[in-house]
Amino acid sequence: MAEVLPVGSPEHVVIVRQAVRQRATDLGFSLVDQTKIITAASELARNALQHGGGGRALIEIINDGARRGLRLTFEDTGPGIADIALAMRDGYSTNGGLGLGLSGAKRLSNEFAIVSVPGEGTRVVITRWK
Repeated sequence: MAEVLPVGSPEHVVIVRQAVRQRATDLGFSLVDQTKIITAASELARNALQHGGGGRALIEIINDGARRGLRLTFEDTGPGIADIALAMRDGYSTNGGLGLGLSGAKRLSNEFAIVSVPGEGTRVVITRWK
């Protein structure tokens, strides 16, 4: 059960957030876990829009034995991230923000993976288990 949503405008960020909220509710996530995954999704969608020039979000309900979870994949074809370790550091920002987007999304997730190739784009995959 997967859903692909565009991330090309601020309105799309809101739509992604609403879709993630619905899936988290459907899975029976606690309010705290809903808030964590929605916040992470919002940050990653905003990053794809602001830094990657837009892209897409893939929302999947996944199963691992008795566990159920929500996996979110954000992809863009923007300039990529030259130094992922630096970008993951709290406080690092390329646009004057708080620098908590990627590192914050990692903390709010149970699983986090990022791949970025300069000149080709970035892919971030997060999972939150119930």
